[in-house]
Amino acid sequence: MKPVPHATSLRRAPVQRRSAERLARILDACAELLDEVGYDGLSTRAVALRADVPIGSVYRFFGNKRQMVDALAQRNLELFTAHVTERLERSVAGDWRAAMDAVLDEYLAMKRTAPGFSLVDFGNQIPVGVRRAEPNSRVADRLSELLAAYIGRAPDEDLRRAFLIAVESADTLVQLAFRVDPEGDEAIIRETRELLRAYLGRLLD
Repeated sequence: MKPVPHATSLRRAPVQRRSAERLARILDACAELLDEVGYDGLSTRAVALRADVPIGSVYRFFGNKRQMVDALAQRNLELFTAHVTERLERSVAGDWRAAMDAVLDEYLAMKRTAPGFSLVDFGNQIPVGVRRAEPNSRVADRLSELLAAYIGRAPDEDLRRAFLIAVESADTLVQLAFRVDPEGDEAIIRETRELLRAYLGRLLD
């Protein structure tokens, strides 16, 4: 797996390995506490205690808990991208349906297993002021960059718009699937997959 870049919300990027490991512990603790106490109950002090680091270490990287959660969301996106890339490297280039399955399957896997992901995923807890910074726009931009070469199509505005609509639709339906069943209702997930294939097929077939 490729190394995960450091989140853009960091006050200071780690340089030494020990510092990078400390940052990883802080984000791991943040994710665990999100599952236990939610965003409102999260605090930088609680994260420092869980990560077993001085509170100053948390503030070295983050000014507040919003920045910390945004960094976790960014890490989630980088890990998701890495997992999808690994799947695509094992697939036949040009098969957009296989690419779409990889994207949906890896998202579902993170939804089921990644600590804190059900609350944060790629940034849904963080209010933002510009459209391009919205979580689903981040994902659509990343997928456009990642999948364009794989499916043999230029990453133009039509492709990005299609991915944005697909991401928004899938996000809503996956949230529904996990409200119906904590593990994700399989019938709703199957319907989501069919909906995405029908929609994207108009552009990609």
